[in-house]
Amino acid sequence: MCCGVSLKSRRSAHGAGPETDNSDPCQSGWRKAPCPCAGAQFTLMCVRLFSRFFSAMAGPRPVVLSGPSGAGKSSLLKQLLQEFDGVFGFSVSHTTRKPRPGEQDGKDYHYVSREVMQASIDNGEFIESAEFSGNMYGTSKAAVQEVQGQNLICILDVDMQGVKSIKRTGLNPIYISIQPPSMDVLEKRLRERKTECEENVQKRLQAARVDMEISREPGLFDVVIINDHLEEAYEALKGALLPEIQKVKEAKKV
Repeated sequence: MCCGVSLKSRRSAHGAGPETDNSDPCQSGWRKAPCPCAGAQFTLMCVRLFSRFFSAMAGPRPVVLSGPSGAGKSSLLKQLLQEFDGVFGFSVSHTTRKPRPGEQDGKDYHYVSREVMQASIDNGEFIESAEFSGNMYGTSKAAVQEVQGQNLICILDVDMQGVKSIKRTGLNPIYISIQPPSMDVLEKRLRERKTECEENVQKRLQAARVDMEISREPGLFDVVIINDHLEEAYEALKGALLPEIQKVKEAKKV
């Protein structure tokens, strides 16, 4: 069928050979009298596919926010979302670790099994993924597209490995690194949490040393913010994002 017309009636209507319903596309009759709708249908299908792709990638640029555990990313994000309600959307990552007290599935993380997450990664459903302390973390394409589809600035909170993975995609985000003023301050913050065993504290400190060093690579980040005083760090973060914030606000007026 094509536009509600059978192959038999279509061939007859074009006067191209006998009215036989031969399904072989290599028959001369098929080549002499192609359906006039075929090209249009193919073009329409391509337009729809490209429209879906570009609609997912359109809108304000996403923000990749990175930095070691204890640098203060979560505190800065909370202020940003509170001040600019309806402007930002937080991309919810996936993880195989167990929820901490007070965390909610689908809000803080999507908590999944290792088998499920690995299968999704193998299927190309993630823009970045990494493993830390025996647990997998990652950001799915669907999570980013869900935020972009609402014409919001999508926030991606990822580690350094994730930053480099996203650099290999066509996402074109704003890259911002949040860093502590020193390793001593970072260690103090981590211990005050009282959520990690000593082994994990040491692992996070080691990862932070590497993170702080890599963050200095030229061209890796658009902005590097040293979070010594929370309010000053927040003003620096807000200032870096104001152009995109204004775009979203203007778009909402249309």
